[in-house]
Amino acid sequence: MRFLSIYTSVETGRPPSAEEMSQMGALIEKFMKTGELVATEGCLPTALGVRVRKDGSKVTVKDGPFTESKEVVGGFAILEARSKAHAIELAKEFLEVAGDGECEIRQIYQAPPQR
Repeated sequence: MRFLSIYTSVETGRPPSAEEMSQMGALIEKFMKTGELVATEGCLPTALGVRVRKDGSKVTVKDGPFTESKEVVGGFAILEARSKAHAIELAKEFLEVAGDGECEIRQIYQAPPQR
């Protein structure tokens, strides 16, 4: 089963340290080797982002930073897990390295194979 893990945290405005990058790199390598990690990426600061919103016929674009947001998306991972409980365990291990924050885990719909 595939799961999307969306990591949110308070934006610090500072890049990760060399030690933090090394620890995360080791975890990513471990999960890739076991096949538990399909893909992952981190996000740049919200100051470089935009939000596009549609409400009825009105479309608005708002430039970052998004100061009204307590927490913002810091990155995501696509996990290959045996079960939801397994995906939760992988997220807990990730948070041990990433630090404070939250992972929202959502199972990804996979269409049955075409015959």
